[in-house]
Formats: sequence, C-alpha cells, structure tokens
Amino acid sequence: MPVRAYLLHLTHYDPAWWKRKARERRFSLRLALEAVDAMAAAGYTTLVVDCEDAVRYRSHPELARPYTAPMRDLAVLARRARQRGLDVVPKVNFSQSHWHFHNHWFRPHHLLFDNAEYWRRALRIIDELIRVCRPRRYFHVGMDEDHERSTPQYVRAIRTLRDELRRRGLKVVIWNDTADATGRRWVHAEKSLRAEADLPRDVVQVLWDYDRFQPEILRRLRRRGFEVWAAPGRDPAQIALWHDELRRVGGRGLLITLWVPCRPRNRKRILDRIRQLPTSPPAPAR
Repeated sequence: MPVRAYLLHLTHYDPAWWKRKARERRFSLRLALEAVDAMAAAGYTTLVVDCEDAVRYRSHPELARPYTAPMRDLAVLARRARQRGLDVVPKVNFSQSHWHFHNHWFRPHHLLFDNAEYWRRALRIIDELIRVCRPRRYFHVGMDEDHERSTPQYVRAIRTLRDELRRRGLKVVIWNDTADATGRRWVHAEKSLRAEADLPRDVVQVLWDYDRFQPEILRRLRRRGFEVWAAPGRDPAQIALWHDELRRVGGRGLLITLWVPCRPRNRKRILDRIRQLPTSPPAPAR
C-alpha cells in the first residue's frame, strides 16, 4: 500500500466537537511527537494533520481561539515527521454546512461563500501550511457533508482548490461521502456521487465508511480513474477487509484515524489506534 496514513487531530469541527469548543485546550505537542514515532515504528508513510484553527496564522491572526498554539509547534511536529520518513499532509476543511460546522474554523470568513475574497483568504492559509509542513504530494481539503452548495457549486469549489494546489505541485485530497446515504446524509452522498462525473481524475477520493464494508464503491471509483484511499472504522476485521480490497482493486491509500483531540487523556487510545495498521505485504492489483 503506497499510502499508509494516520490523521491526527490537533483540533476538529463537527457537531460533537462544536459543543466542546468552549472547553477545548491546546493540543499536546509532546503526544503528537510520540504519535509520529509510533507511526514510524508501525510502518506508516504519511501523517495527515488536522490543522484548522489549532495554530496561529500570520495572515489571519483573527482566527486564533483560546486553544490555538503557535505555528512553531506545527513546524516542530512536521520536522519530526519528515525526520521519521513520513510525508506530511496538512488538512483544513472547506465544506460549507451549518449542520456540521466543518468550515467554522474559518469564521467569520466562512460566511463569504466562495466569493473572490473567500478564496484569497483560503489560499493564504493554504500557503502558510505548505511553507510550514512542506508536503511532498498531497493537501487534504475535507469537503465532506457539504450541505450548502449545489452540486455545480460543490464541483466548482473542488476544482478551484484542485487547480490552485496543482500550481503548487500538490494533489488535492477530499472525503467521498457515498458510503452513507442515511437520513440527513443522503444529500451529501448524492452530491458526492454526482460530482464524481465532473471532477478531474487527479482529485484523490478518500472513501470513509466506519460501519460497513462496501467494496463496490471502491471499484466504481477505480473504474472512473480516481486515486482512491479508504478510511475504515475502528474494528480490526473491517480494517483488514478494506486493506485487502484496496490492494485487489489498485487503491493507493489506507487512512486510519480516531476522532479525538491530541490530548494526554487520549494517549493510550491514539497509540493503540495507530498500531491497528495492517502489516501484510502488498498484492498485485487486478
């Protein structure tokens, strides 16, 4: 598997995290460094870092929250990851949703809704993270559970990010929502599916599915020519199923994560999760 990645949350935005924002504390750099060492020992190739408002941006100091850390802390983390042979992939989410809050780290600028100023500001953030993290291949822009944009607006936003990151020598990475079409998420699954036809094939699709095993979605994405990663849930048997299917269909990445803050109280859970990476050798793709 060329990309064996762990997503580490320096912060995050979703309904559950939003409720705790008033009590959120700065991420633990010490634990983050320990996680990087554990990743290297377990055979990972890639650290994906959920950055958002966890660090202070020179271009946008107004985004700082009580838990925001100096950018130098991210620089220390990225340097350790590179020293351990890991590619560093910054992640910030540009999805628009008043239900899921994914873009609220960008407040008040999230209200600009894809106008020229929105993208100018977004690209300044992206450029700061690129300078600090020095990614070699990828930049993760989220885009999951987008509730506000129409499908054409959604495609246009991803194309904008893809074009700008391509100019910077990087591939854009997005979540693919098509595995969950239940309840309110149906609109996200439908939008993600329709968008596939109109997106450039160099947009990396990360299929997240934490409860089920749906290999037919991987096969569809591969038939359409996308680079595909999978993000499975916590169950080791499910992780193994996704890992093996990725190898069979020519998928390139497995993304492991645990949706908890990088804080000392979560140390054991994070390190145990990192150790769930399958170690079987790659098999020829079909």
